[in-house]
Amino acid sequence: MREHLYRWFSPALALGLLWMGVELAHAQTTPTTAARVDAAALYQQHCASCHGAQRTGAMGPALLPESLERLRRPEALKVITEGRTATQMPGFGATLSQAEIGALAGWIYQPVLPAPGWSDADIRASRTVPTPHKPLANQPQWKADPMNLFVVVEGGDHHVSVLDGDRFEVLTRFASRYALHGGPKFTPDGRYVFFGSRDGWITKYDLWNLAVVAEVRAGLNMRNVAVSGDGRWVMAANYLPRTVVLFDAELQLVKRIEATTLDGKSASRASAVYDAAPRKSFVVALKDIPEVWEVSYDPQAAPIYDGLVHDYKMGEAIAKPGFHNVRRTPLDEPLDDFFFDQSYRHVLGATRPKSGSTEGASAQVVNLDVRRKIADLPIAGMPHLGSGITFAWNGTTVLASPNLKDGAIDVIDMKTWRTVKTIPTPGPGFFMRSHEHTRYAWTDSMMSPKAKDTLTLIDKTTLEPVASLREPGKTLAHIEFTKDGRYALASVWEMDGALIVYDAQTLKEIKRLPMKKPVGKYNVWNKITRSEGTSH
Repeated sequence: MREHLYRWFSPALALGLLWMGVELAHAQTTPTTAARVDAAALYQQHCASCHGAQRTGAMGPALLPESLERLRRPEALKVITEGRTATQMPGFGATLSQAEIGALAGWIYQPVLPAPGWSDADIRASRTVPTPHKPLANQPQWKADPMNLFVVVEGGDHHVSVLDGDRFEVLTRFASRYALHGGPKFTPDGRYVFFGSRDGWITKYDLWNLAVVAEVRAGLNMRNVAVSGDGRWVMAANYLPRTVVLFDAELQLVKRIEATTLDGKSASRASAVYDAAPRKSFVVALKDIPEVWEVSYDPQAAPIYDGLVHDYKMGEAIAKPGFHNVRRTPLDEPLDDFFFDQSYRHVLGATRPKSGSTEGASAQVVNLDVRRKIADLPIAGMPHLGSGITFAWNGTTVLASPNLKDGAIDVIDMKTWRTVKTIPTPGPGFFMRSHEHTRYAWTDSMMSPKAKDTLTLIDKTTLEPVASLREPGKTLAHIEFTKDGRYALASVWEMDGALIVYDAQTLKEIKRLPMKKPVGKYNVWNKITRSEGTSH
């Protein structure tokens, strides 16, 4: 029972302690006072039992700089002082002084030296398979269309809701690992869904039986996971340690790949991994090395020739098997995130501006077959290509991408790689969605302080904004459609938030379901069929 509680409620416990310091680190304490506090000793006394001696996580999540990137400082003061209601996180206002809290908070934001590792043995030891209360059935144990389910990630209290997409009723709600990230990924039959957390945990969940069936920790700080098109393989992209990790569908470790250059002299964070199902491969973006990787899960994959090769088609150099090994595409600049064209031959990737540089972000097109960049994308600002969509327009296929910096949607012809139109929006946004059976593309402006409450609808025929929906004073974001495209679901991205169901034609509100900061929702059918209106 103790282990079970720690497993599911520790994210909330850890969140408070994770928050434990940032704002109070800036509390009104003098440097001299803070310097006299032994932060390391405080951590061992108050934190290590839940978060590990090296801050890599134990019953609670990791307290590492990489894990604290999105911590909101105003929230930290309240949580550490008052604790969190209905969790095991107590308030520390009466236990620690401001100087102690400030010193501890500053210390957990410092890198752990030497940098912690996560070995094959660590990965294997972390894997758990819960004992089911009864034998798992081979058919859904509820009455609903299994292809029209939604998985809703509620970031406010770290839960997941499974939603019937016909009746818009919650089938179940369960506690998740802390800070799920990168979007859940489904097996091709829609039965299983895999969640990845920032702390490196992968959870395999059986939608038919509404039960967790396996978990494993792939790393200490993870970006996302991908599931192969045949449902047999799972890959994780890690920031810490700098690895890419391959598992089978039961989350048994298959291979851990160091994210380094071929000579091993430079290492990189793995910023994203996605499945390229038509190619039977995973494609990996590296944040610090100018390369794109392709790792095939096709046993018949062509051999890989690394090193000095005049013509790889001639079979020069020493080959290694193409199956489960890295095929490298060299670039001029690293990719931060990317999007596939509909053929999956091309990767459309964004390069973030370098620290201290006056140059803006850029975007490029990489052909995975010839393994080189073939075009630059004329997109200004900071494109968020990972949330782009494609659709038919005037006899061609276009890409539309939101922009994290500018209030604009860039529409690119995917034959010529030229801009068709730049569509103004009320402010910079993060997500864009559509569906084959709707005339509108929906985009948010959630990055704008003034327009975060507005969704803009763009006519895919005229490429003109034609309507807007608002939730005054709140953040309105992240659209997903039902299987048939008839309804659009939007998130009120607040602790006292909601899921709003709109009629996708009349734009009338149909239903509102209260939820705790529903940061994302994912329709089984749209994901497994790679709908043109959703990210992959």
